[in-house]
Amino acid sequence: MTDAIQTADALPENPAAVAPERDLMSKFDGLIAERQALLDSGVTDPFAIVMEQVKSPTEAVIKGKDTILLGTYNYMGMTFDPDVIQAGKDALDQFGSGTNGSRMLNGTFRDHMEVEEALREFYGTTGAIVFSTGYMANLGMISTLAGKGEYVILDADSHASIYDGCKQGYAEIVRFRHNDINDLDKRLGRLPKEAGKLVVLEGVYSMLGDVAPLKEMVAVAKKHGAMVLSDEAHSMGFYGPNGRGVYEAQGCEGDVDFIVGTFSKSVGTVGGFCVSNHPKFEAIRLACRPYIFTASLPPSVVATAAMSIRKLRHAHNKRQHLWENARTLHGGLKEMGFKLGTESPDSAIIAVILEDQEQAVRMWQGLLDNGLYVNMARPPATPAGTYLLRCSLCAEHTAEQVARIVEMFRAAGRAVGAIR
Repeated sequence: MTDAIQTADALPENPAAVAPERDLMSKFDGLIAERQALLDSGVTDPFAIVMEQVKSPTEAVIKGKDTILLGTYNYMGMTFDPDVIQAGKDALDQFGSGTNGSRMLNGTFRDHMEVEEALREFYGTTGAIVFSTGYMANLGMISTLAGKGEYVILDADSHASIYDGCKQGYAEIVRFRHNDINDLDKRLGRLPKEAGKLVVLEGVYSMLGDVAPLKEMVAVAKKHGAMVLSDEAHSMGFYGPNGRGVYEAQGCEGDVDFIVGTFSKSVGTVGGFCVSNHPKFEAIRLACRPYIFTASLPPSVVATAAMSIRKLRHAHNKRQHLWENARTLHGGLKEMGFKLGTESPDSAIIAVILEDQEQAVRMWQGLLDNGLYVNMARPPATPAGTYLLRCSLCAEHTAEQVARIVEMFRAAGRAVGAIR
């Protein structure tokens, strides 16, 4: 103890700055300079937007101005559903604000069991496990399912959480070209037949809004003896007869082994999950580190999720209206001459692709100034060299709002030279 005190006392009051080669923050200098150059151009920081007030699923106050929200992933508009809000209030009153621990110890409350039961009912599966976020669901499932000597085969355009799940585990990683059925087949064919394999797919890819040919890809995976995990984060709620996702819409429910999803999109709260019919699925709770070693969701959050999921089972009119909104916006933007991420309205995500970052930021700023918020996306979130404005529609957007959005894009696009 004495030596430790003497050592501490010997330190200078004003130590010299850390040498650049030893400063762990120096690696971020390029990012800092790029962000500063962006701000020096006079635009609002696209990655630091603050919503001062949220009035509805489709409206907020940003920088003191009423703004239409077209970038929130709130696909089914459940964030302000009265029943959902009341369920959260009731749970808050009955159980308090938090759980204080992990699901494995003191963090499982009544509503954690309720939301897992709601998921089993919604998906028609025997198993459901809830994680703290959708990111954690992918991180946990992928790193736990595939171990040393086994393989994870993933689409090159997979979400960061899928890549991070691969990094956390010990399996060998194999990538195939985006949505390329033949490349998937070829790469699976090169792997040892006796090795365990997990093919990870996504129903809707979040940047461009394009849909995977799941039926064909799942058939290829099964031909090579691989298990399949499909991330349906951006399709749950509105894709398929029951809103289960692209895998349901394409008729391959019986062949997908694990479905991962999130509460932060169509469900309208926060959290992640995986559902499965595998008879040994419950063993995941005993082996999955991102499930075991993190605090569970607050009871108010899982209560809102359970109520929302149960209402989504019967949200047929909402699904229909969301698809109407997608067709209207996609058609309007395409007719104006914008370059879009998909040829047709494949999902509730519509990506407007711009020439470069400067044009993308200027157009994003013009839309915001005119009362419309969209997401500005750039590498590494997007494919290399791709800068885009990502629109995510909501079932609560009215026809009048969508018509206004089309005209806002017309004005902003002309102002930056994206259209004539």
